[in-house]
Amino acid sequence: MSRLASGLVVRLPFADPGISPNQDGLPGLAVIRQIVGALLTWGLVACVAGLVVSVIVWAIARQQGNYGAASGGKTGVLIAAGGALLIGGANAIVAFFSGLGGQI
Repeated sequence: MSRLASGLVVRLPFADPGISPNQDGLPGLAVIRQIVGALLTWGLVACVAGLVVSVIVWAIARQQGNYGAASGGKTGVLIAAGGALLIGGANAIVAFFSGLGGQI
């Protein structure tokens, strides 16, 4: 609704364009899904490798008393864990926000 200077209330019509996601809109959608699935796998493998390296750096640096490097190892552990959380939950995160967008 919009109120004019004269005090009249004007109702603006909202037009629903009727557009929704579909599975048949573009050719090659199955290939793109496979590529994205492979990227998810590579991302999780990278997170595991980063976690392992960070834990090793953290342990060795702590043992040698190098607290700066130990702090870097701790940071690497948190980043790898956070990355795995976001990659693993990517489908759920997108579905959640897509559902919220549909309610607007």
